[in-house]
Amino acid sequence: MDETLASKLAEYGIDLPDAMERMDGDEALFKRLALKYLNNTNYVDYVAAMEAKDYDSAYTAAHTLKGVSGNLSFANLFKVASATSEALHQGEYQAAQEMMPDLKAAHDKVIEGLVAWQEGEF
Repeated sequence: MDETLASKLAEYGIDLPDAMERMDGDEALFKRLALKYLNNTNYVDYVAAMEAKDYDSAYTAAHTLKGVSGNLSFANLFKVASATSEALHQGEYQAAQEMMPDLKAAHDKVIEGLVAWQEGEF
């Protein structure tokens, strides 16, 4: 595993060592799967559902986002998506609403890191 890459990705909340355990050390596989996240709509779906106060759909999107981010070792996004999903599951809609800035920040940071990686910046 490339320690420099791991260090760079960590700045964006992406845990490469954890991902390598999941991917059996296949960095190319991880990159291919991680970059697919750039087309993932769960965050956008979550925001739209929260704006519409459609909490069932918001829960589905948050829960899916939690799973995707966990599987891809997006550590910070996973942490916030987990808390958001749990709040919605418990019917704590205001708490989920209050977590939206943190979820956005974690999501945006992952996107920023993936774009930089895709463009060969590291």
